[in-house]
Amino acid sequence: MTVETKKIKDLRAKTGAGIMDCKRALEDTGGDIPEAEELLRQKGVSSAANKVGRRTDQGVVESYIHNGGKIGALVEVNCETDFVARTSDFTSLAHDLAMQVAAMSPQFINKEELIDNNNEYDEQSCLLEQPFIKDPSKRIQDVINETVGKLGENIEVKRFTRFSLGE
Repeated sequence: MTVETKKIKDLRAKTGAGIMDCKRALEDTGGDIPEAEELLRQKGVSSAANKVGRRTDQGVVESYIHNGGKIGALVEVNCETDFVARTSDFTSLAHDLAMQVAAMSPQFINKEELIDNNNEYDEQSCLLEQPFIKDPSKRIQDVINETVGKLGENIEVKRFTRFSLGE
Protein backbone atom coordinates (compact mmCIF):
# COMPACT_ATOMS: atom_id res chain seq x y z
CA MET A 1 0.00 0.00 0.00
CA THR A 2 1.26 3.46 -0.91
CA VAL A 3 0.85 6.05 1.83
CA GLU A 4 0.37 9.74 1.06
CA THR A 5 3.26 11.97 2.11
CA LYS A 6 0.80 14.36 3.74
CA LYS A 7 -0.48 11.61 6.05
CA ILE A 8 3.08 10.70 7.03
CA LYS A 9 3.83 14.37 7.80
CA ASP A 10 0.60 14.72 9.81
CA LEU A 11 1.33 11.59 11.85
CA ARG A 12 4.91 12.68 12.43
CA ALA A 13 3.73 16.12 13.63
CA LYS A 14 1.28 14.49 16.06
CA THR A 15 3.60 11.84 17.47
CA GLY A 16 7.17 13.01 16.93
CA ALA A 17 8.03 9.53 15.64
CA GLY A 18 10.50 8.98 12.82
CA ILE A 19 9.39 9.23 9.20
CA MET A 20 9.92 5.55 8.45
CA ASP A 21 8.14 4.54 11.67
CA CYS A 22 5.17 6.73 10.66
CA LYS A 23 5.15 5.27 7.15
CA ARG A 24 5.23 1.67 8.46
CA ALA A 25 2.49 2.40 11.01
CA LEU A 26 0.26 3.89 8.31
CA GLU A 27 0.94 0.95 6.00
CA ASP A 28 0.12 -1.51 8.81
CA THR A 29 -3.14 0.29 9.63
CA GLY A 30 -4.32 0.89 6.08
CA GLY A 31 -3.72 4.64 6.31
CA ASP A 32 -5.84 5.14 9.45
CA ILE A 33 -4.12 7.94 11.40
CA PRO A 34 -5.73 7.30 14.84
CA GLU A 35 -4.89 3.58 14.60
CA ALA A 36 -1.36 4.44 13.48
CA GLU A 37 -0.99 6.80 16.48
CA GLU A 38 -2.04 3.98 18.81
CA LEU A 39 0.36 1.56 17.10
CA LEU A 40 3.23 4.03 17.49
CA ARG A 41 2.31 4.64 21.14
CA GLN A 42 2.38 0.89 21.80
CA LYS A 43 5.69 0.65 19.98
CA GLY A 44 7.00 3.46 22.17
CA VAL A 45 5.98 1.52 25.27
CA SER A 46 7.77 -1.61 24.04
CA SER A 47 10.74 0.55 23.09
CA ALA A 48 10.76 1.94 26.64
CA ALA A 49 10.72 -1.59 28.08
CA ASN A 50 13.85 -2.42 26.07
CA LYS A 51 15.68 0.59 27.49
CA VAL A 52 14.95 -0.01 31.19
CA GLY A 53 18.15 -0.67 33.07
CA ARG A 54 20.32 1.51 30.87
CA ARG A 55 22.44 3.93 32.86
CA THR A 56 20.94 7.41 33.25
CA ASP A 57 23.55 9.80 34.59
CA GLN A 58 22.61 12.93 32.63
CA GLY A 59 19.49 15.05 32.85
CA VAL A 60 18.03 18.17 34.44
CA VAL A 61 16.68 19.49 37.69
CA GLU A 62 13.47 21.32 36.83
CA SER A 63 11.47 23.65 39.04
CA TYR A 64 7.87 24.75 39.00
CA ILE A 65 6.41 27.53 41.12
CA HIS A 66 2.63 27.81 41.06
CA ASN A 67 1.00 31.23 40.58
CA GLY A 68 1.13 33.18 43.81
CA GLY A 69 4.37 31.53 44.87
CA LYS A 70 2.80 29.40 47.63
CA ILE A 71 3.49 25.98 46.11
CA GLY A 72 6.59 24.78 44.29
CA ALA A 73 8.37 21.61 43.24
CA LEU A 74 11.82 20.43 42.19
CA VAL A 75 12.26 17.28 40.11
CA GLU A 76 15.43 15.51 38.98
CA VAL A 77 14.82 13.71 35.68
CA ASN A 78 17.65 11.64 34.21
CA CYS A 79 18.46 10.35 30.74
CA GLU A 80 21.45 8.70 29.07
CA THR A 81 23.12 11.65 27.29
CA ASP A 82 23.45 15.39 27.76
CA PHE A 83 22.36 15.84 24.13
CA VAL A 84 18.90 14.45 24.92
CA ALA A 85 18.78 16.37 28.22
CA ARG A 86 18.92 19.61 26.22
CA THR A 87 16.08 18.75 23.82
CA SER A 88 12.77 20.55 24.06
CA ASP A 89 10.89 17.23 24.41
CA PHE A 90 12.97 16.27 27.45
CA THR A 91 12.83 19.68 29.14
CA SER A 92 9.09 19.86 28.47
CA LEU A 93 8.66 16.44 30.14
CA ALA A 94 10.70 17.58 33.14
CA HIS A 95 8.59 20.74 33.46
CA ASP A 96 5.35 18.72 33.23
CA LEU A 97 6.64 16.36 35.94
CA ALA A 98 7.49 19.28 38.23
CA MET A 99 4.01 20.70 37.66
CA GLN A 100 2.51 17.27 38.41
CA VAL A 101 4.40 17.06 41.70
CA ALA A 102 3.26 20.55 42.70
CA ALA A 103 -0.38 19.83 41.82
CA MET A 104 -0.81 16.24 43.01
CA SER A 105 1.63 16.01 45.94
CA PRO A 106 2.89 12.43 45.46
CA GLN A 107 4.91 10.86 48.27
CA PHE A 108 6.85 8.24 46.29
CA ILE A 109 8.22 7.83 42.78
CA ASN A 110 6.87 4.33 42.14
CA LYS A 111 5.19 1.29 43.73
CA GLU A 112 8.51 -0.32 44.62
CA GLU A 113 9.59 2.71 46.66
CA LEU A 114 6.22 2.71 48.44
CA ILE A 115 6.48 -1.00 49.28
CA ASP A 116 10.11 -0.60 50.44
CA ASN A 117 8.84 1.93 52.98
CA ASN A 118 6.18 -0.55 54.22
CA ASN A 119 3.25 1.59 53.12
CA GLU A 120 -0.05 0.36 51.73
CA TYR A 121 -0.40 0.76 47.96
CA ASP A 122 -2.23 3.89 46.85
CA GLU A 123 -1.83 5.02 43.24
CA GLN A 124 -2.28 8.68 44.22
CA SER A 125 0.82 8.54 46.41
CA CYS A 126 3.04 7.19 43.58
CA LEU A 127 4.07 9.76 40.97
CA LEU A 128 4.41 7.26 38.11
CA GLU A 129 0.96 5.79 38.77
CA GLN A 130 -0.93 9.10 38.93
CA PRO A 131 -3.16 10.27 36.06
CA PHE A 132 -1.37 13.00 34.09
CA ILE A 133 -2.91 16.39 34.95
CA LYS A 134 -2.82 17.52 31.31
CA ASP A 135 -4.44 14.30 30.01
CA PRO A 136 -6.09 12.13 32.70
CA SER A 137 -6.44 9.23 30.24
CA LYS A 138 -2.67 8.67 30.61
CA ARG A 139 -0.59 7.80 33.64
CA ILE A 140 2.71 9.59 34.26
CA GLN A 141 4.58 6.38 33.35
CA ASP A 142 2.77 6.38 29.97
CA VAL A 143 3.89 9.98 29.33
CA ILE A 144 7.49 9.05 30.16
CA ASN A 145 7.28 5.95 27.92
CA GLU A 146 6.04 8.08 25.01
CA THR A 147 9.00 10.42 25.47
CA VAL A 148 11.38 7.45 25.62
CA GLY A 149 9.89 6.27 22.31
CA LYS A 150 10.46 9.69 20.74
CA LEU A 151 13.96 10.28 22.08
CA GLY A 152 15.30 6.73 22.04
CA GLU A 153 16.85 6.84 25.51
CA ASN A 154 15.96 5.55 28.95
CA ILE A 155 14.42 8.25 31.14
CA GLU A 156 13.77 8.02 34.84
CA VAL A 157 12.63 10.27 37.65
CA LYS A 158 15.43 10.15 40.21
CA ARG A 159 13.89 12.27 42.99
CA PHE A 160 11.53 15.12 43.71
CA THR A 161 10.41 17.40 46.48
CA ARG A 162 7.39 19.62 46.94
CA PHE A 163 7.18 22.82 48.94
CA SER A 164 4.02 24.44 50.23
CA LEU A 165 3.78 27.46 52.51
CA GLY A 166 2.79 26.41 56.00
CA GLU A 167 3.45 22.67 55.54
